Amino acid sequence: MAQKSNDPESGGDQRHSDGPSGQPTAAGDGPPTKDSPAPTRRGKQPARPAGHAETRALTQALRAAVRGDVAADATARALNTMDASNYRRVPLAVVAPRDADDIAATLAVCREHGVPVVPRGGGTSIAGQATGVGVVLDTTRYLNRVVSLDPEARTAVVQPGVICDELRSAAAPYGLTFGPDPSTHSRCTIGGMIGNNSCGAHSVAWGTTADNVREVTALLYGGERVRLLGESGGGLDALPARLRDGLRGLVDGNLALLRTGFPELPRRISGYALDALLPERGVDLARAFTGSEGTLGVVSEATVRLVRAPGARVLAILGYADENAAADAASTLLPHGPLTVEGMASDLVGPVAAASLPRGGAWLFVEVGGDSPEQARAHAGALLRDAAAECTDSAVITDPAHQRALWRIREDASGTATRMSDGTEAWPGWEDCAVPPARLGGYLRDFRALLAQHGLRGTPYGHFGDGCIHVRIDFDLLTEPGIARFRAFSYDLADLVVAHGGSLSGEHGDGQARAELLPRMYGSELVQLFERFKDLWDPAGGMNPGMLARPHRLDENLRFAVLPREPVDVAFGYPEDGGDFSAAVRRCVGVAKCRTTSVSGAGVMCPSFRATGEERHSTRGRARLLHEMLAGEVIADGWRSTEVRDALDLCLSCKGCRTDCPVGVDMATYKAEFLHHHYAGRLRPAAHYAMGWLPVWLRAAAALRLAPVANAAARVGPLAALAKRVGGIAPERDLPELAAEPFPRWWRARARRRADRPGVRDSGRDRDRDRDRDRPTVVLWPDTFTSYLAPSVGRAAVAVLEDAGLRVVVPPTGPGRPLCCGLTWVSTGQLDRAKQVMRRAVDAVAPALDAGLPLVVLEPSCAATLRGDLPELLGPDTPGAARLAASVLTFAQALDQYAPNWRPPRVDRPVVGQTHCHQHAVLGDAAERTLRERAGLTGELSGGCCGLAGNFGFEAGHYEVSVACAEEALLPAVRDRPAGAEVLADGFSCRTQLHQLAGQRARHLAEVLAEALAERRRDE
Repeated sequence: MAQKSNDPESGGDQRHSDGPSGQPTAAGDGPPTKDSPAPTRRGKQPARPAGHAETRALTQALRAAVRGDVAADATARALNTMDASNYRRVPLAVVAPRDADDIAATLAVCREHGVPVVPRGGGTSIAGQATGVGVVLDTTRYLNRVVSLDPEARTAVVQPGVICDELRSAAAPYGLTFGPDPSTHSRCTIGGMIGNNSCGAHSVAWGTTADNVREVTALLYGGERVRLLGESGGGLDALPARLRDGLRGLVDGNLALLRTGFPELPRRISGYALDALLPERGVDLARAFTGSEGTLGVVSEATVRLVRAPGARVLAILGYADENAAADAASTLLPHGPLTVEGMASDLVGPVAAASLPRGGAWLFVEVGGDSPEQARAHAGALLRDAAAECTDSAVITDPAHQRALWRIREDASGTATRMSDGTEAWPGWEDCAVPPARLGGYLRDFRALLAQHGLRGTPYGHFGDGCIHVRIDFDLLTEPGIARFRAFSYDLADLVVAHGGSLSGEHGDGQARAELLPRMYGSELVQLFERFKDLWDPAGGMNPGMLARPHRLDENLRFAVLPREPVDVAFGYPEDGGDFSAAVRRCVGVAKCRTTSVSGAGVMCPSFRATGEERHSTRGRARLLHEMLAGEVIADGWRSTEVRDALDLCLSCKGCRTDCPVGVDMATYKAEFLHHHYAGRLRPAAHYAMGWLPVWLRAAAALRLAPVANAAARVGPLAALAKRVGGIAPERDLPELAAEPFPRWWRARARRRADRPGVRDSGRDRDRDRDRDRPTVVLWPDTFTSYLAPSVGRAAVAVLEDAGLRVVVPPTGPGRPLCCGLTWVSTGQLDRAKQVMRRAVDAVAPALDAGLPLVVLEPSCAATLRGDLPELLGPDTPGAARLAASVLTFAQALDQYAPNWRPPRVDRPVVGQTHCHQHAVLGDAAERTLRERAGLTGELSGGCCGLAGNFGFEAGHYEVSVACAEEALLPAVRDRPAGAEVLADGFSCRTQLHQLAGQRARHLAEVLAEALAERRRDE
């Protein structure tokens, strides 16, 4: 699908220059052009295997030596080609070690075969340091325990794969926390944080990771196991003689340079922290190792410091006229001892989010703490009084839920910043420069001017209190002129940062993005010490070559180079990506919010990852496989790829990523697209015919009045088993019963009864017609599930809508006039058929749309299909498609907009259940919340996905994952419901899952209200 280039200057596949034997030296102070001389090579390092036979021998040796998992298949390699940066390198194999002995065994095999090693945690590095061409060490699968926690000493011993939030959760019962908390705290690992010296929003109070590491146990490429102690912890004496003597000589011979060569600022992350080895700093080996980006050794265990968490927290939000005013003010707040001082401007905050913030063009999020809520509020009040003269407005947020909602605006910025306001792509590369906090305002002014000088745009935000700025910039990394501009800008910005006394990296490390420019910051003499330091730990050059010391060029190994240059022929329109499927796939920048292991942290996304814990079942993993499919190197079969098919097989098409992913990856759409091409001209799985064509089978059964026979057969063991086997349906599933009286039949009979009712004929009919003309009219969409499987929902909706004073009409349906949204064909990737069905739907409701009538859809998945998939599939060439999509309303939205003064019946019961995943992702549930509140239905519905998800949970092979998804939030909430609680589920799949797994009847909100209306009428 894509042409590959082996030209190092093209940013293409440069595997020949990535092995330990080919480390480039750091580029000096030469001209910032793409034609700069190639860096020279030096050092005695092993060569990397080049052929398949050598790779097979390496894999066999690893499997013989390691008890953990060894994978060298296309899927495993493709999943690890990228991190959250602009860079891509293809590994030979991926090893998930079970313990430190496995790490040692892996290093020994790689040493013998001359293969480099890259330690990897959550894969959220933004500078490229978690990618590599040799063996990737995945520490997340097994090395993920909190080994011990000492609340008295306030320390914890952890393995490298422990997620930051899991450590914080373990410490919370003791009133403690781990201070560093980058925005990826729900999925990044402690080992990765040590590798990059990560920081986070609370570093103004609790410092960087280096400030919080007390001891590190590491294994070196040469085979040594070393214990690296913190300040005053024994110095160099515990090290092997070779390393001890070498480090002592390096420090003693360069005391003046080490004492004067490092800028003093809180976020100096760039380069190796050699000044930590100075005698006056306690020869802090743990600090010197932290931030080494996997280039010195592999962490097998670490002892970290825990800090006392405040008893109460208050969030003060201060508005300012603009970004510069906020930046100037940030450092003036530090004397108040805040926990955070975070900044962002209006160009990164959407109008909905901005409406929830104080008046201003930029904001500082300032968190303060106290032993009690009163003390925290007093703390915030004192800060606001001092800041009042500078800020335009302010607010103090005490409610924890409200605080979390506002923090999500800030934490999602790493994803939302990847698109400019006009949809243009923006990229990292200069993600986290830092300057002294007092100079931040001046730096930002100069930074904006430099962007304009190069014709670039970016949206700065970040840790204003620490002088650290995050930004994604609209670099053109697809063309040679664009890449040349990226390189020239990088050199100019490096000089600007240094001129302001800053650090090229203030949080995420140098990696490949900035290490080439370290001489601009430190000078060549100190950079040469970095190389000596690296060689002492790793004389063979086997640990993460090309990072920090002797780095790759910043414009090598760009992940975009392998993608097709021409748009791929696709069925969906991808309007947000200019119709380009490659651009849609590029949306995934690897921030990995989809790898969050709790529903509370990620919303609906990504239920299959939370069920399996496997990267290939995360949104990011699937996006990576699609990227490699388009590249055509690791995954060479294009749309016929079995690797992509198998990874997408457990995608529930819940659409959670469409909303929950900070960059709006829509994996449900990508899955439908892939299945459309994968099975083109080929026999499909049986489930695609059985459930993809479900509307046809249900209409036929209704027309032939087969419901009694079909329901009886579904209850008979052999017949039901045969039907499920033939239809590709999971044997554990019960087949849903067909309605004895489908909704369309009931509606027609109702219309006949009304027409024949005494008093309606003649003048009475005229009066009714006049009355109806005065009532707002809504069109009730007869979706397949309501029509043939749950007509009680349709009947209830009619009763409620009419009680609210609305006139209800239904598009004509029946034999010869099938009507469907096309959902089941979309979810199974039968997109040509889906388009036919959708065009028929547009034609059927055209008269209603001409009259400006709204379309009320009771089934959330069908509403989401009509609002989202239909216009994206049919595109602008189908008149009426966009108009139909815009007319779609949910049941609650219709009541909210067309009957705002209607008084719903009081139900006055607590509720449990689940917001439908498509409702969450596409439709929103504000109207539903309001309607429940007005009806006296109290409580919150759970998040996540029910796990049935239309055809997914019925397909053979999906039952266990389907149950695991339901057990995550929905089933526990229903089991633990208070007495008398109403179980709500507007989706047919959700209701079916609850019935089959919990024996619990759930109802659509319309049914609950209709029942209450009937009771109110009886009482009246």
